[in-house]
Amino acid sequence: MAQEEIALPSGSTVTYHDFIWGEPGPAGLTIRFRFLDPELHGRKDAEGVIDATEDTQYLCEFFALERIASTGPQPKQIVISISDRPVEFGEPDPDVTQIFEAYSYRDGTCIWEMF
Repeated sequence: MAQEEIALPSGSTVTYHDFIWGEPGPAGLTIRFRFLDPELHGRKDAEGVIDATEDTQYLCEFFALERIASTGPQPKQIVISISDRPVEFGEPDPDVTQIFEAYSYRDGTCIWEMF
């Protein structure tokens, strides 16, 4: 079954891949939401940088927050990642283009953290 495309503020689209719950992060309980964008590599600028901060903020606020339970343990951190193809969690793959952004989860909001 094909995943629904999610339109991003940049004009790109991603599909939801999965989420990882139960792998601790540096801030404590962390939920990771992973997305796929096969065209991610093409978003690099002349210096090889992909600026997707607006897109990851959007995914945190309008996708992740809706999926965090209001009861039970609450995460301290939400990580949004986008890759050009699926990759096993925790397994390095130098051929995969990936970006990650971390957000503190406080008072039901996403607060961007610089890595």
